This record gives sequence, structure tokens and C-alpha cells, in this order.
Amino acid sequence: MARKVALLLWAQTLGLAGAQTTQLLVEPPWRPAVLWDQVTLTCQGSGTASATTWYKDMWRWGPKGPDHFTVTESGTYHCDRPGSGLSPPMTVSDDDLVLQVPVPALLEGDMVTLRCRGWWDKSVTSVSFYHDEKKVWELRDGTELSLSNLQLQHSGRYRCEGLVQSWFSVRSSVSSPVTVTVHELFSVPVLEGPPELTEGSPLTLICLSTPSLLRPQAPLLYVFYRDRQVVGGPQWSPQLLVPTVGISHSGNYSCQVRSEGVALRKSSSQLRVTVHMPVANATITPGPLSHQVRSGDPVTLRCSVQVGSAPVTFTWLHNGQEVARGPLLELRDIDVGHSGTYQCVATNQLGQDGHRVFRALSPELALTVTTGSPWVTVAVNVGRTLLFLLLLLAVIGGCHWWHHRGAPQRRSRCWTLVSWAPSTQGMSTGSDRVTSPMGVASHLGPHNRCLSQGPHRCPPALPHLGIHK
Repeated sequence: MARKVALLLWAQTLGLAGAQTTQLLVEPPWRPAVLWDQVTLTCQGSGTASATTWYKDMWRWGPKGPDHFTVTESGTYHCDRPGSGLSPPMTVSDDDLVLQVPVPALLEGDMVTLRCRGWWDKSVTSVSFYHDEKKVWELRDGTELSLSNLQLQHSGRYRCEGLVQSWFSVRSSVSSPVTVTVHELFSVPVLEGPPELTEGSPLTLICLSTPSLLRPQAPLLYVFYRDRQVVGGPQWSPQLLVPTVGISHSGNYSCQVRSEGVALRKSSSQLRVTVHMPVANATITPGPLSHQVRSGDPVTLRCSVQVGSAPVTFTWLHNGQEVARGPLLELRDIDVGHSGTYQCVATNQLGQDGHRVFRALSPELALTVTTGSPWVTVAVNVGRTLLFLLLLLAVIGGCHWWHHRGAPQRRSRCWTLVSWAPSTQGMSTGSDRVTSPMGVASHLGPHNRCLSQGPHRCPPALPHLGIHK
């Protein structure tokens, strides 16, 4: 029967370890307790005190009913209440050397004192302290080790060893190990917020950290950083609000949680926040707003924006109709059909799902295509006419020279040559003008008309040209 009770208690210990609410209090508040301290144990839990059941070394012990008693035997004690279950164990030691730690729960930033005590407070010298079997401190005088600003890494199994003086001798002793647990005062913070924003929208960042249930009212301060520079705090609020963000607010954000009065700080991982810019100020180059080119020339227009987060797409409009896409518009062998107004539309889509679309329309560029300058055509025709007149004057001068030197047959040939020259140049004759192949007409005087009809029709003398019959 007793064995069955022991097995039942062991099963309850395993099954209820995570849900126990019954507490076993010890006075004085050190663990393990030592028999020579006149230890009092008190059971706290649901139900009445008369329902308390006590166990020693996993066996039922003592009468049922009292919720507290003074310990007279060493061992490991539990208590049980019907409504809240089995309590955690409490050991009362009677060893030669005992390492004691305070009963209250230890949290980050706390200070704790470990003390190494000899049996019935016998003198102990040359005390050494071990943490997870590694010697961490050695004392020539004294039996206590104080640890300040506790961190999670201080958790572990501790023991001490030293020389204990008895009535007639000094012997070396080692204590049983004691488990020290350092609990988190608050959890490592997590920074939450949108990784992408559009320029002009608000930014809200929240630094999430959970205080320990063992000390839920611990005051915490929050500090916010962007690219390792403080942008908010220290403050009591875990929230950072930026009403309107710009491109300068892009960066790596993090937050830090501090415990007031305790040198304890914990930082979050970085959160990359990117502020996207809507497209704006689309322009066409080359400018200006009007552009005149010749027919057949190549034209290349480029569309760009002053600001705008990638990717940016471009659409070209000719007289309001879409004609191409892309940042460049290349027109080759243009003609008058390319004349008109050109614009480009720059577009980008922002937001995590691209649901916000922004567009920027460039000013109009007026393009005029000409077939050539009329002044060039006129200049060419006039040049040909002048050349023809110079040739005509040269022929007349030659004839005049032959007239003074030669025989009548030479003069006849000269007049024949003069009369033939206009026709070989493609000239047409009329009553008072000659028209060149280029369409330029020149008026002929009386003598020019006689030359065109042959030398025999000319008057006997033409003094104004230096010709004498």
C-alpha cells in the first residue's frame, strides 16, 4: 500500500509539474533549508487547511490537517491540496557542507548571494565556488559569493567545497549541487512595422516585448534607432509614429528595451523600411518645347523623371495616341506625317501588392517636319541664270573680236554661233524674252532679238555694244 502511494505521488509530480499552484513556503527563506535553522514549512493552495496532506521523500508523512509545521528531520518535503495539487519539493539538509541560495525567484538584473555553510555552523575555510563544474571563485576568508546584474548565462548548477572544522579535525567537504535559475525580466523585443511605404504616408513601428509573469509591473523604457542613430526615446510607449514619411526615412530600424534602475538592455533585429517615391516631373529631351527638323533626318527623344522609385515604365503619345513604349522614341527617315505634338507618360506602381499606381505626364513637344527651305531652291535657279548670261556675254565679246579682225565669212559664222547658242542651251524665244531651263526669264533688247534671228537681220551698226557694220 505504501509503495502504491509513493508511485502515485511520483506520477502526480510528473503530470502536474507544469500546472502546479500549490506553494510550499520555507522560513528562513533559503534553499535547501538546514535542519539546525529550526525550519518551518507552510503549505499554501486552494481548499481548507485541514485538507492538507504532507509527504516526505515521496511518502505520506504525518497526520492530515495542519498547513504548517516545524521540521525535525532532514529530507525532501511536499504538500498537497485537493484543489491545487502537489507543491514543488523543499529539501531540508543535515550535510557537513551546504550551499544555499535565496528562495525568491531570480530575474535578469537582480543580485544574488550564495553562501557555503558548515554543519551546525562549523567554521569553513578555503572556500571555492563552482558553476557547471567550472571553478569561478576562490575565497581565502569568507563563505559567501555575491553575483550582481544577473544574466541568463548565470543559470546552472552551483556547488561549493571547503575545509570544515570539526571538534577534533579539519576535513575537506563538497556540497550537493544546487540549481540556480535566472528568469527573463522581459523578452527580446521584436520590431514590427511595414517594410515598404509610399512617400507621404504615415509610419508606425511597435516594439513588442513581454514582461515576466514573475514581475509583470517592471518599468520598461523604449528607444528607437534608424541606421544606429536614435530617432525616438527613451520613452514609456512601445510605439514610434512618423506622421509623414519621405525618402530620408528609409533605412534599417531597430528598437531597444531597457529596465529602469537596472543595467539591462535588449535590442531587436533590424527591420528594413523602404520609402517608395511616386513618379513626378516627366520631361522630354532634347528640348525645347518646339523642335524643327528636315524631312529624312533621324530624331531620338528621351523621356525621364526627376523622381520616382523603380520600376518606371514609359509610354509615348503622338497627338494624344499611343505610338511606342520605353524611355527612348526613335524616329528614322521622318516625313511630314511625323509632325505634331509628342508627350510621354511615366508610370510606377507602389505598395506591397502594387495596388497604388502613379503617373506623370510630360509637357508637349511640338515637332515640325519641313521638306526643305524655299530660299535654297531660288538661290540655285538664280545661280544658273547668271552663269548662262556670263556665257552669252563671252560669246558676244568673241564675235566682236572676230568682227574687227576677220573677213565677212568669219562675221557670218560669229552671228550664226550667237544665234545658235541660246537654242543649244535649251532656251525658248518669244517676242521679248528668253526662258532658261530653270524657268528664269530674262528680257531681250532689240539687238538680242536680231541675234536670235540671224546676223543679216541686225541693224547696220550697234554702237552701244561696240559693233560697227
